[in-house]
Amino acid sequence: MFIHIVGGGPKDHLPSLSCYDGEHVRWIGVDRGTKTLLEAGIRPMRAFGDFDSLTAEEIASLQKTLDHLDIWPAEKDKTDMEIALDWAVQQEAEKIRIFGATGGRLDHLFGNVQLLIKYAEKPIEMIDKQNIVTIHLPGTHTVSYDERYRYVSYLPVSDDITGMTLEGFKYPLTNCHIFRGSTLCISNELIQASGTFSFSKGILMMIRSSDAGTI
Repeated sequence: MFIHIVGGGPKDHLPSLSCYDGEHVRWIGVDRGTKTLLEAGIRPMRAFGDFDSLTAEEIASLQKTLDHLDIWPAEKDKTDMEIALDWAVQQEAEKIRIFGATGGRLDHLFGNVQLLIKYAEKPIEMIDKQNIVTIHLPGTHTVSYDERYRYVSYLPVSDDITGMTLEGFKYPLTNCHIFRGSTLCISNELIQASGTFSFSKGILMMIRSSDAGTI
């Protein structure tokens, strides 16, 4: 089972959600993301949030349409996305993908990245039209070439990363020590069908992007 969560981020940051649909996919709406799913022709199995971004009429429509609409108070100690992700993690899915979590407000973006770190040991991806973000713990990890996401960047989440090694990349590394704040591992590329990245200590963020952009 795969759980796909859709938040209320700007629609122009979303990939085609239908491309991620399938028999074993369970969709979850978060606040306005619930409406986004229905507009895409996808019926979520559950929805979470205070729904303060919707009108009373829109909320009433959701209540008639969905079997499980969990409405929370606006004043609470967790974001709507955290509530939904906490529930999703308890379902022990093979993978969790989060959409609609980027663009718009930066506080929500960085908060959603923090949620990935919170569940660093879980197979979670945060996806938008241009990027895939994942969090990794120490060990050796394989990454396959994908023309859609040519550029691969690594950012330390913890204070530092020890033993960072990149093999199969345009810019390889061997047993490198990287501190938080470093841009050393920004915008790398695979030069073969697959490569590996490994490190012995720390927490690492990997971002795969569809074009080089400008810095």
